[in-house]
Amino acid sequence: MADSTLLSGNLKLAGRLDARFFALLTAIDNTGSINRAARTAGYSYKGAWLLLETAANLAREPLIESATGGKGGGGTRLTRASRDLLVAWRRLESTHSDFLRAQEAWLIQQPALAGLLRRISMKTTARNQFAGTVSAVDQGPVSTQVVLTLASGQDIAATITTAAARRLNLEVGKDAIALVKSSAVVLVTDFAGYVLSARNQFAGTISRLDRGAVSSLVIVTLPGGINLTASVTNDAVDALGLAIGQEATAVFKAHAVMLAVAV
Repeated sequence: MADSTLLSGNLKLAGRLDARFFALLTAIDNTGSINRAARTAGYSYKGAWLLLETAANLAREPLIESATGGKGGGGTRLTRASRDLLVAWRRLESTHSDFLRAQEAWLIQQPALAGLLRRISMKTTARNQFAGTVSAVDQGPVSTQVVLTLASGQDIAATITTAAARRLNLEVGKDAIALVKSSAVVLVTDFAGYVLSARNQFAGTISRLDRGAVSSLVIVTLPGGINLTASVTNDAVDALGLAIGQEATAVFKAHAVMLAVAV
């Protein structure tokens, strides 16, 4: 459903006939050509034929037939069976869309649930996403310092431009999401008596280590169950001897934090 933000659903007939299949039938009906219809629906010519033949075998009657004569000297057209399927699909698709809209309207009336779903539905490449409430806003002429308090009690500090803070209408008590790329997170296993300038420092335990060809994703679990992901080169993993169960501190600068608010 194109206009849905909180709720979606895929309609299928007989467990395999979906929107793409019926887009193929519609394209055949419009073009009279399997070749052109396949391109329109995103299939290869062979893939379109295979799908149509499989569906016809299961239906035990043909879904397309050859047409003779006409401007192009013939072509392909839908049989009565496939036209009936197409009519049924369009009716069910309309009813399905109405159902989703009605259920989404109900969801929107549940503020806590709707807020949760909106946070989950946001798509971004930033692996670290933390929902919280703005607990402090220190606005300067050029930059603004913002503190976001998570449900677990931890604070995340963000430094953004004052123009961005105004555009987001940031104020104490407003819900927001902090986004931090895994590449911006540095892991420290031993401070050796030094103190770092980065405002965001979270001590926890390494709970997962996914090693890739060049780099690894290291997940540090903080008290309260919050997970922080860092992208670390394999050389650094080996040099630090990183392992599951090891204590580590995830560090990132306030400038590395992006903030998002609902509109």
